Amino acid sequence: MTATATSARSDLSELGRSETALRTFLHGLPGVDQVGAEQRAAQLGTRSIKTTAKAQAIDLAIRMVDLTTLEGADTPGKVRALAAKALRPDPADPSCPHVGAVCVYPAMVPYVAEVLRGSAVHLASVATSFPSGQAPLAIKLADTRAAVEAGADEVDMVINRGAFLAGRYREVYDEIVATKQACGDAHLKVILETGELATYDNVRRASWLAMLAGGDFIKTSTGKVPVAATLPVTLVMLEAVRDFRVATGRQVGVKPAGGIKTTKDAIKYLVMVNETVGPDWLDPDWFRFGASSLLNDLLMQRTKLTTGVYAGPDYFTLD
Repeated sequence: MTATATSARSDLSELGRSETALRTFLHGLPGVDQVGAEQRAAQLGTRSIKTTAKAQAIDLAIRMVDLTTLEGADTPGKVRALAAKALRPDPADPSCPHVGAVCVYPAMVPYVAEVLRGSAVHLASVATSFPSGQAPLAIKLADTRAAVEAGADEVDMVINRGAFLAGRYREVYDEIVATKQACGDAHLKVILETGELATYDNVRRASWLAMLAGGDFIKTSTGKVPVAATLPVTLVMLEAVRDFRVATGRQVGVKPAGGIKTTKDAIKYLVMVNETVGPDWLDPDWFRFGASSLLNDLLMQRTKLTTGVYAGPDYFTLD
């Protein structure tokens, strides 16, 4: 890290001590050109890749999937089966890579941990009163600690959108800092719930707020509201992590989640990552897809490329 970056990081770390300083900084960020962002995202979405490059992109996308189930009807048996699929997505093809992580509710973490123990697949748990974020801080922190103690090495927290939209930035900042501390060695993904933030400017501000408070990843959505991940929103978040690394020397990951269902969708996001932030982020350590149905489509397309035969959707287990 350069001396300039070290100085900038030190200066930015002081922002959280003052509501006024935090507000001044966040509202001083350059505004997002809505038309430009949407046109850029649409343009990148038209790119196509073929043959060998497509095969490589599919395998990379599989490695980036956070295979997710977040339903009230989740059972130990269901999440154990999901964890087994994460390890061997295509049992008929041992060359198929494993996914990045399995993401479940805190109560399901111990059952997933039984299956994943000793593997390279991460265990992620949502926490902090997911998906609303509307609970006292003590409960949110207890939720986080319980997930980590049960075996989660990644925590997906959700910010208090009500506080953010009301301009109580210090409150949101302090909650992220406290949650990061409660995570211990586990990585913290901060869910912005971009579908409720209303503007791209708010997405940019929330992204910076999450990074300033120590988030290891910024994530679009819980998947529990009508508007989840979109290409323009993800573009704004990618630009934020790029600019944050320039300013501080610290790299932060990005996770679009919700509504990404096809290989075509996933490749659009990978093209956007490459064109916006470069190859440093084309790695599961720095970019993930929060998805449940995406994996099966990736597997079907992979089978078609490797065998020439298109496997139907019932060929792979449903999640």
